[in-house]
Amino acid sequence: MTDQLLNDRDIEFMLYELLDTEQLLNRERYQEHSREVFNATLDTAKTIAQKFFANHNTKGDANEPTFDGENVHLIPETKAAWDAFAEAGFLAAHYDFEEGGLQMPEIILRSAMSYITAANVASTGYPFLTIGAANLIHTFGSDEQKALYLPPMQDGRFAGTMALTEPGQGSALADIITTARPQEDGSYRLFGQKMYISGGDQSLTENIVHMVLAKIEGAPAGAKGISLFICPKVLVNEDGSLGERNDVALAGLLHKMGYRNTTSTVLNFGEQEGAKAWLVGEPHKGLAYMFQMMNEARIGVGLGASILGYQGYNYSLDYARQRPQGRLPSNRDPESKQINIVQHADVRRMLLAQKAYCEGSMALCLFASSLFEDSNTAPDEAERKQAFTLLDLLTPVVKSFPSRYGLKANEMAIQVLGGAGYIREYPVEQYYRDNRLNPIHEGTEAIHGLDLLGRKIPMGNMTGYQLFSKTLREDLQTAAELPQLEALGNKLGDALKLLDQTTMTLLSRLAKETDLALANATLYLDMFGRVVVAWMWIKQAMAASRGLEQCQQDSPDHNFYQGKLQAARYYVNWELPEIQPLAERLQSFAPEAFEMQDEWF
Repeated sequence: MTDQLLNDRDIEFMLYELLDTEQLLNRERYQEHSREVFNATLDTAKTIAQKFFANHNTKGDANEPTFDGENVHLIPETKAAWDAFAEAGFLAAHYDFEEGGLQMPEIILRSAMSYITAANVASTGYPFLTIGAANLIHTFGSDEQKALYLPPMQDGRFAGTMALTEPGQGSALADIITTARPQEDGSYRLFGQKMYISGGDQSLTENIVHMVLAKIEGAPAGAKGISLFICPKVLVNEDGSLGERNDVALAGLLHKMGYRNTTSTVLNFGEQEGAKAWLVGEPHKGLAYMFQMMNEARIGVGLGASILGYQGYNYSLDYARQRPQGRLPSNRDPESKQINIVQHADVRRMLLAQKAYCEGSMALCLFASSLFEDSNTAPDEAERKQAFTLLDLLTPVVKSFPSRYGLKANEMAIQVLGGAGYIREYPVEQYYRDNRLNPIHEGTEAIHGLDLLGRKIPMGNMTGYQLFSKTLREDLQTAAELPQLEALGNKLGDALKLLDQTTMTLLSRLAKETDLALANATLYLDMFGRVVVAWMWIKQAMAASRGLEQCQQDSPDHNFYQGKLQAARYYVNWELPEIQPLAERLQSFAPEAFEMQDEWF
């Protein structure tokens, strides 16, 4: 079977035909780069992925990290993978040259990370979190904090985590009880417990830098009283050398159904005199700061979910092309040769659905990365602001849609393999288990539904939603000029009108009956996501149509572009219409679940 990580042609298509990443070379920050440099970066990532990450994806799943009461033990291949990733410069790739980085665009870094993730999503968790923690310090830390922590995090000597969740509080961060006690020297002592902390302890690095949310003694109640702290596992001296062990203890490892080679930990802060920590930025603004890492992680989780779905699709497609079984219903000759199952209509349906979910999701995630890039480096301030506004609106969808439908794709991959699909000798069951975590990672679907409908849509007199609607309609005008896309564009236009109508109906009740208006927010998130991904497919179809005009009919690119167009047709004609019953339930404020009483269960 295939050892393919991703479809290289598809990555090239998304970067240079769908998103026109090459135009970034016109920006001052990237003028020393070239398309060849971008591609070489991707090739390096692919090589590292194949050599150092793919070799232990199954082994890491079968041999979870262990804790002997003092130290955490990982399979040795994990350390080799971490070192290879760090030595290639990927931990610092997006930083400026003078900061020790490669000055690489965000979208190239995330595309490179896609290959690593495709090879081994669990081992990728360690650098993924470290990059996010370092970015947090880079944005909000003091000069002293940056000088002390960023160099060892960039070269791989230190790792990083985000420590938010507590045993008594999941997503309700406003109610955390971890306490920060001020000290005379300006530091703080932390007391509390955090759990589900990915990478909270490991044997890969000299140190781990925990980014911890806590409340300073006497702070206001709720989210307005949360502060952000740097709390290293091992204290760091002013000269950068390591000091004594901090009062941060691993209480135990948690055992997940997937991502098994990423440690999931319970951490105790302050079992003795308190874990020494340093405030980041201003007091009581920690949650606002942490949203940078959370939103970065949400896009990363969405991308990881789309990649896991993509892996299942790649494998099941290869399997279907090689597995002979049965005959077409029209063939009644029992002595005739069996056909490969890819020739069965229902198998092609499942493969096409996987392709539509995963390539649509990946396009969405890379589009989000391009918006992040534009929000930081676009030459025009208005363009930067628009990119940020659109990304802020779409982030709940970028996280949630791939997490839901990448998992559905994995389910279909198992079904394509039949009995082989649910045994561990084949990888698709692990892809499913790994991906099942992503609808919960970085906020459940319900959390993101509430965020989208309750906050992001009405924010700023619907500025983000209006920008989204305007941008989508501009693409529809372009699509209408292409005869083969006119009908698909019209269907998406009708879907957008239905989304507009549903949105206004829900918002009209939001102020008066908040709980009722938001009761079905998860359905709204699904409806919104289906429209957004249909938009991504129209954008891909436009790029494929342009590509078809420039290639020979007998070339591999001709089949590639035809596949894109067929997937767009499938998605718009099969998946997008599902918003109709969603809209009916939403606009009627379907009350069955809302009115259900605890005692009736």
